[in-house]
Amino acid sequence: MPRSTMTCSPRWLTAAALAALAGCAGTTAPSAPAVATAWPTEAAPQPVDCPSGLPAGTRCLGGRDSAGAFYRIAIPADWQGGQGDLVVHAHGGPALGEPKVERVVEDLQRWSVMVRAGYAWVGSSFHQGGVAVLSAAEDTERVRRIFVDHVQQPRRTVLHGQSWGASVAARTAEVYGRLVPGQRPAYDAVLLTSGVLGGGSRSYDFRLDLRVVYQALCHNHPKPDEPPYPLWQGLPEGSTLTRAQLTQRVNDCLGLNKPAGQRSAEQQQKVQTITRTIRIPETAILPHLAWATWHFQDIAQRRTGGAPAFGNLRVRYTGSADDDALNAQVLRYTADAAAIARFSADTDPTGRIDLPMLSVHGIDDATAFVELDNEFARTVARAGRADRLVQTFTRDREHSYLSDAAYATLMQALLRWVDQGDKPTPAGIAAACPALEARFGAGCRFEPGYRPAPLDTRIAPRQSVGERPVGTGKVMAGPAS
Repeated sequence: MPRSTMTCSPRWLTAAALAALAGCAGTTAPSAPAVATAWPTEAAPQPVDCPSGLPAGTRCLGGRDSAGAFYRIAIPADWQGGQGDLVVHAHGGPALGEPKVERVVEDLQRWSVMVRAGYAWVGSSFHQGGVAVLSAAEDTERVRRIFVDHVQQPRRTVLHGQSWGASVAARTAEVYGRLVPGQRPAYDAVLLTSGVLGGGSRSYDFRLDLRVVYQALCHNHPKPDEPPYPLWQGLPEGSTLTRAQLTQRVNDCLGLNKPAGQRSAEQQQKVQTITRTIRIPETAILPHLAWATWHFQDIAQRRTGGAPAFGNLRVRYTGSADDDALNAQVLRYTADAAAIARFSADTDPTGRIDLPMLSVHGIDDATAFVELDNEFARTVARAGRADRLVQTFTRDREHSYLSDAAYATLMQALLRWVDQGDKPTPAGIAAACPALEARFGAGCRFEPGYRPAPLDTRIAPRQSVGERPVGTGKVMAGPAS
């Protein structure tokens, strides 16, 4: 496969800032690039219809920025610049393909609680699809600038990242949220919800595990009569496989479209092997397998120059009826150190964020494991910013949305921290939430005593980045010693 020519840097960085990027410099540790020094002039947003779910009197604006991203702005009827607060939203996903305006309209609808709580809101579709975090961070900062330049300067600005967008928000805060003496900060605080916060180097390893275990059991992705390819590649270039076809293959092998009682004994045994070894519920098998197909294809073809950022050389899979037999069958791959460095430089948070950070995560989230928050806390602590982060957890299994009351409570606590220096606690947030249920509906399920386990207890550990063997993703038969 030809090596990608795509740059891993935001387009407006100076030459010195470009040199600071770890992925371009070939180092293994991610860095926070210097702030962009030049931005193009953006056209003024135009009035657009507000989607349903927003309060009466909301004013909506929209447009397409100079990079090609769509965006939407929503302003409550009584909002006034200098007195009102702004939420800058970084959405999850990531989406693949060209940007679509529907993406950002749906985001505004889903997060209408922010407008109903009195905050102005702005969000970008991001100008390019795929797993490109710094590019999305640049788009996020650009849309904030559009709001400030063409609407009004808010009193406070909260950067909100959801799911994969939490990693975007973290990187945005690192790059564009630095505190400079004598200058007004671009952002005042960060809210991270259901975050994929382990970075690309840690968050996606289990999806390779899913691919190799699934293939050992099902032998149909790829099928025996299809050209073989390394599974870290997702799909080979030029593949025409559709999501409907993948769904059919999974149902043929596992019977996920049937109740457990209607599956064959063989199908049910395979489902149980996957859920126990990968530690995901059966409802999460197909979504993660799809992400390990098309998102892995994007990573291999556009982010790592065709080399593998994921490996499973010494991973031992446990929880099946016969672990020795399973481990003898799974394909083994070595990760490429340069590919890991390049991918990490774009996707891995450094933790070097000086702003107040508040996060929330559902304990039983099967899309982004709650243990990722443990990894992020370790990252922030290594950067010497542990006092800047407060993490909260809820008794939820949902990923995409928890509850209006929970988010309203978190925003209230975060802004009190910024304005009054009153650092919140998980117990205080849990105690404050019920008072907002009358306005925002039931949904207070905070568990103030919960602490997530280390990520290695959820995802089979592998060699550290510095120790991973350099290779080309070569397939190795049988278990590795």
